[in-house]
Amino acid sequence: MKIAGIDVVSGSVRSRTARPLYALVMLENNRVLSEMHVSQFRLLRMLAREEPDILAVDSVQEIAGNRQELLHFMQHLPPRTRLVQVTGGERMESLSKVAARYNIRFDRLDPNAEARAAAMIAAQGGGAEAVLFENTCDVVVSRHRSIGKGGWSQNRYIRRIHGAVLQKAREIEKQLIDAGLKYEKKESRAFGGASRIAFRVHTPREMIPLSGYRGADVQVRISGRALDRIAYRPLSARPRYLIVGLDPGTTTAYAALHLDGQVAGIGSSRQASMSTTIETLLRLGKPLVIASDVSEMPFSVEKIRRAFKAIAYTPKQDRSVEEKQELTAGYSYANVHERDALAAALDAYRYYRHRLQNIVKRVPAGQDLDEVWAAVMRGVPLGDAIGGETPPSSKEAEAVVPPQETKRDERVISLEVQVKRLREYVEELEKVKREKDEEMAEMQRRLRRERSSRWQQLRRDHEIARRDVIITDLRRRLRREQRHAQGLRKLLEYLREHGTMERSRDLLPLKVLAALTKEGVRGLRAEMGIRPDDVIYLAKTDGWGRSVIRELSDEGIRAVVLSKEHHRKADPLMREAFMEFHLPLLTAEEVGAVVRGRGGTANREKFEAAMRVWDDERRRREKSEKAAMLESIFREYRLEREKEVHGG
Repeated sequence: MKIAGIDVVSGSVRSRTARPLYALVMLENNRVLSEMHVSQFRLLRMLAREEPDILAVDSVQEIAGNRQELLHFMQHLPPRTRLVQVTGGERMESLSKVAARYNIRFDRLDPNAEARAAAMIAAQGGGAEAVLFENTCDVVVSRHRSIGKGGWSQNRYIRRIHGAVLQKAREIEKQLIDAGLKYEKKESRAFGGASRIAFRVHTPREMIPLSGYRGADVQVRISGRALDRIAYRPLSARPRYLIVGLDPGTTTAYAALHLDGQVAGIGSSRQASMSTTIETLLRLGKPLVIASDVSEMPFSVEKIRRAFKAIAYTPKQDRSVEEKQELTAGYSYANVHERDALAAALDAYRYYRHRLQNIVKRVPAGQDLDEVWAAVMRGVPLGDAIGGETPPSSKEAEAVVPPQETKRDERVISLEVQVKRLREYVEELEKVKREKDEEMAEMQRRLRRERSSRWQQLRRDHEIARRDVIITDLRRRLRREQRHAQGLRKLLEYLREHGTMERSRDLLPLKVLAALTKEGVRGLRAEMGIRPDDVIYLAKTDGWGRSVIRELSDEGIRAVVLSKEHHRKADPLMREAFMEFHLPLLTAEEVGAVVRGRGGTANREKFEAAMRVWDDERRRREKSEKAAMLESIFREYRLEREKEVHGG
């Protein structure tokens, strides 16, 4: 069996810039054929050339970011190649944990080693196959050309095309009937025959004895139907071995451990019969050891042990409550019955643990440790267990089991023989199924070769759509830049007018400030700039603040002209703030302001006169403030002197 294992070296399928680079290891009969680093494109080419039986991955997320990408990837795999996720299906485990189950050690920092470990796990039957296609496909027969508007012979032309579609559909239907396949048909009748006929065939795509077709007038498309979500099918149906502790009584409790000590399941029920308990344990795995927490195994537990032909384990003396609590410390359970069952299972596991751990050092890598441990626990010599010999008979097993093993009754033995025969029959059926799967994979490979031209066309369409999106985005950016350029042209015109007005003897240029806020000042600075000796026209005073007035004063502007409507309702405190920062605040009427858009003009003579008035008012205000300050100082001095005189 040829197996390919991969692991990501760098990049990711979710990255637009750093595409993934994979470590690819090819195994055949547990022998390494090649190791290399490849891109995803080259990986698919290598798989198409080598056609391995299995592609083993740590996680399908390493090859596809979503279901659609995984569907696209799996459609390009060779038909006989199965995609296997070695860490499990819906319930995943770490790669290290799964590898330890097969005694495989690897460097977790080495992608080549991880890829090799994944391939070796798949070779031993570990992991689950990813299934994305259902056992149904669609066969569609339709026109291959447009009927168009036509001319004098239009009706004859249409009748010929629709007749050809109907004739091709009848041929396909006959082939489906001859092959004994079930199908459903849906026709779209048209003048002279049919424009489209669809068959839904209830069988996998590779089992249909048809291929895609493109003629002058008719085309035939065949496509498998994808599942709504990814399904996982265990690569091996072999269950894992269990160490089971049972606590019988009115409430029957069980606790199952894997041979590595991991808890497989714990439960209890008041209505559980023996058959129900057996069925529950079979769902968890294959019981190898049945344990009890008392020195003499109860009869009901013994019957369940015989049903599984398992090894019996009981302690030398009954376990006390304190010992059970010590054994189960750190584990979760619902009641004392589950605690007793868990204590029995843990006691049996500890009985075998050291012996099993010593075996690990002598087992070669790539061997299923569960199978080796089970064989040794049944009495098989380690060398024979590693060599793959079958487990010994019940008499040989008695040599290594605890002394509580009892004689089997004849009825159980006959049932065991029957079970063995049924298992052999199941193995034969599985072998036939594998052969059929290989035939189906071969047919699917042939089909994909026929459909390659169709996928090339789809890729071209995808590239065209991608470039259309780029063109649309560039056009949108071009329109945005054109609007920006238009705004700059208008600003340039205003600046030219502004320069002309600055040279005029009669007019003085104004820059319009929309609002006395930091946002307004920031916008004016970005659009027109603020320079020393500029005269600012203030459109609105809403939201004014002292920090904004200070910022304008620090810019060194010459004056601020307030609009007529806002001058009447201006806040007196605002005028006080302008006085405080020595920034003249004039009115539009005083300076003869005329505003148009972002700019305006003021009469230079009126402006100078208003500035003189403002300066006079500012001097009077300063003089008044100084006089008030002196009067306050004199008043305080006089009060102090009066206190001194009266005090003396």
